[in-house]
Amino acid sequence: MISVHETENLSLQQIEKFLVAANEVRFEVSEREAAHGWIERLLCQQEYVRQGRRVRGLLRRYMAKMTGLSRAQLTRLVSRYLATGQVGNQPARRHRFPQRYTRADIELLARVDEAHEGLSGPATRRILQREFHEYGKAEFERLAGISNGHLYNLRHHARYRERRRNHQKTRPSTVPIGERRRPDPGGRPGYLRVDTVHQGDTEKAKGVYHINAVDEVTQWEITAAVERISEAYLEPVLAMMLAQFPFVAAFTPITAASSSTEPWLAC
Repeated sequence: MISVHETENLSLQQIEKFLVAANEVRFEVSEREAAHGWIERLLCQQEYVRQGRRVRGLLRRYMAKMTGLSRAQLTRLVSRYLATGQVGNQPARRHRFPQRYTRADIELLARVDEAHEGLSGPATRRILQREFHEYGKAEFERLAGISNGHLYNLRHHARYRERRRNHQKTRPSTVPIGERRRPDPGGRPGYLRVDTVHQGDTEKAKGVYHINAVDEVTQWEITAAVERISEAYLEPVLAMMLAQFPFVAAFTPITAASSSTEPWLAC
């Protein structure tokens, strides 16, 4: 990388001799901002605006040689210099529609929705119109004429969400998962109470679970043990325990498709 200094201060004769001598040499800028600054200083130092066609062509060839920019790029930069007196990039001026509703209007809408717990668009518009036309509140002047679609646009605005944070707690499920109640045998055997007791773990092994089943009327008790509390371990053990109870009526679990009145298991 070679840095060249004060090259914009050369005279026209020196520039012409340089172009002839450096015909086979190619230069290239490393930074766009530095190239723009050098072109601007050169155009100002050489009084590009007052020069004729021949001198302008010479300066264009000189700028192309020193920067490595294309003819189209140089034409755009020179045109910018002639129009504004500067070569550097101008900030983009994008067309923007005038903002009708201010930050205060958005916050006011958030307060109205918070007070009325977020009504629908037409209902909220009616409230805004009454606040201005019937109660004469000047702060509602712009919101009184808001459209239904624009009202929802403001509700999606970041400032609206910051001003009004609406949190809904998790609602409990209304579907009963299970029922735990005392059995009512009515003097008939076969209504069982089932309980589990963990024996306790040792340092190297996990203890078993004792299953106690007691009849509500006769107090007949049967105890068994399982390794784990899961369907795979409990189902065969419970079936074996129920078969040992000396009752005439066999155990029949209540299901949605069963209308039997046989004894049932209460846990």
